[in-house]
Amino acid sequence: MERNGAVGVKEVAARAGVSVGTVSNVLNRPAKVSQATRDKVQSAIDELGFVRNEAARQLRAGMSNCVGLIVLNATNPFFNDIAAGAEEVAAEHGVSVLVGNSAEIESREDAYLALFEQQRVRGVLVSPIGAATAKLDRLKRHGIPSVIVDRDITGGSYTSVSVDDVTGGELAVRHLAELGHRRIAYVAGPVNLRQVVDRWEGVERESARHPGMEAEFVHVPNLTIPAGLHAGLQILDRPREEWPTAIFGANDLVALGLLQAMAARDVDVPGDIALIGYDDIEFAAGAAIPLSSISQPRHEIGRRAMELLLATTEAPDRPSERIVLQPELVVRRTTDPDAALD
Repeated sequence: MERNGAVGVKEVAARAGVSVGTVSNVLNRPAKVSQATRDKVQSAIDELGFVRNEAARQLRAGMSNCVGLIVLNATNPFFNDIAAGAEEVAAEHGVSVLVGNSAEIESREDAYLALFEQQRVRGVLVSPIGAATAKLDRLKRHGIPSVIVDRDITGGSYTSVSVDDVTGGELAVRHLAELGHRRIAYVAGPVNLRQVVDRWEGVERESARHPGMEAEFVHVPNLTIPAGLHAGLQILDRPREEWPTAIFGANDLVALGLLQAMAARDVDVPGDIALIGYDDIEFAAGAAIPLSSISQPRHEIGRRAMELLLATTEAPDRPSERIVLQPELVVRRTTDPDAALD
């Protein structure tokens, strides 16, 4: 019997004048009960102030009505938008989302995966840090499906929703090359993030298509505004003739930090150095100098990933699926001073 203080299912059934089984159906299988009976039971629930014991129900079912979501950086609006898309779909299916922030620390990722496994969540969405196949295989062995978010793992039967980051890197460099830039810095890190490596691959591929172009990898410890600011100041400490004419930040937070560094040193953007980021978060358009960026369909990533996860929970033998979405170039005034304002 589910109870909330002195009020339990039996009391609700007695008040509504129905059986305990009917109350159970209203709570768990409402389609089996007529609308009139549902209204009568709901009226009794409201009058008595009954609240179901969800933990007890989940214990009996052997699995919760929650899914886990592990993001790389909860302070990055990019992942907030992914989470919003995922939560929309979950809410449509009466499922709750538990969000964990790995903060790009693998031990924290491991801890959240272990916690979600202990909680017997229905499934897990994860944007993994490094090699994640062994962890995902473990979840699968314990009956917990997973979907990889914002990254593609080739080989094996892993469902994923990602963006073509190699193409994204190519788009950024092609745009800069068309503006006449031939000395480019790519500010990114850490290199155990697949997204960082794929974007660099795109940088190298596109750079090779333009004679005389030089592309430099400037490493930062994480993809944050302070990391971008520090890297920007280090670049500007070089002799003027050694400055890159354009910088590509691996995400918009890094690029905004770079923009802060340039503002602090009175560097003309884009006259002295052009700047482009990645993700096209809301803050990109709202920067003091609106930031050019490679746009990812953040909301769609979250929605598609949750749809796939819930479909897999309903059909565990469903074949794995890899969805790769395409990025788009958004030109603003950090690369083109004549670009229209959003």
